Amino acid sequence: PGAVELSRRHPVASWLCAMLHCFGSYILADLLLGEPLIDYFSNNSSVLLASAVWYLIFFCPMDLFYKCVCFLPVKLIFVAMKEVVRVRKIAVGIHHAHHHYHHGWFVMIATGWVKGSGVALMSNIEQLLRGVWKPETNEILHMSFPTKASLYGAVLFTLQQTRWLPVSKASLIFIFTMFMVSCKVFLTATHSHGSPFDVLEGYICPVLFGEAWEGDDHHDNQGGHGASPGSSPGALPSKSKEELSEGSRKKKAKKAD
Repeated sequence: PGAVELSRRHPVASWLCAMLHCFGSYILADLLLGEPLIDYFSNNSSVLLASAVWYLIFFCPMDLFYKCVCFLPVKLIFVAMKEVVRVRKIAVGIHHAHHHYHHGWFVMIATGWVKGSGVALMSNIEQLLRGVWKPETNEILHMSFPTKASLYGAVLFTLQQTRWLPVSKASLIFIFTMFMVSCKVFLTATHSHGSPFDVLEGYICPVLFGEAWEGDDHHDNQGGHGASPGSSPGALPSKSKEELSEGSRKKKAKKAD
């Protein structure tokens, strides 16, 4: 919301947000590995292509370009292509990290993760460019399916890179790509915001992390009715007590009159 107005009033900020969406994963990976953050912007063809897409999305007459890419059959093709690129970026990122840190498992996992979901992980920085600050929308606190899948995929590719997973890289890339494409296309076609991992996590997480993992959602659901975002459930009883005390004082004042 507000993206169109931003492109009209502040086109430079809108363009920078678009570049973060396109190259956020490369920027984060370079940050982790100590390489120049602006290195990928030396690829002139990629920057020009991303800029052309940004311009057509926001300034094409009658929004024809936007309507074309949002047409569901076309959109599903782009979604599938994006997941193919995502898996490739995870594998390349882990190979790159392994070249610098041969035994750094966590470095490889982190690099592969940000390569696959860097755009989502940089969402708060992108919001700051638009003049918005919503820390409660942090992707780490509320992981989407692509972010979780990128993390799990980074673990699998790290195990394969360190010879702990007895499968070839080509086979793992093919299997994981088919999984990502199938899930993402299905979720997009059905307009679903769920995750295939929800059922599995519902069984495993309470065992590993205790019943509090289940209690968080239940606690939020109870406190969410009639409460403003960011307010704690404990604030409701205190507010009602204040209202009752004010009502009793008014009644006493009326009796005194």
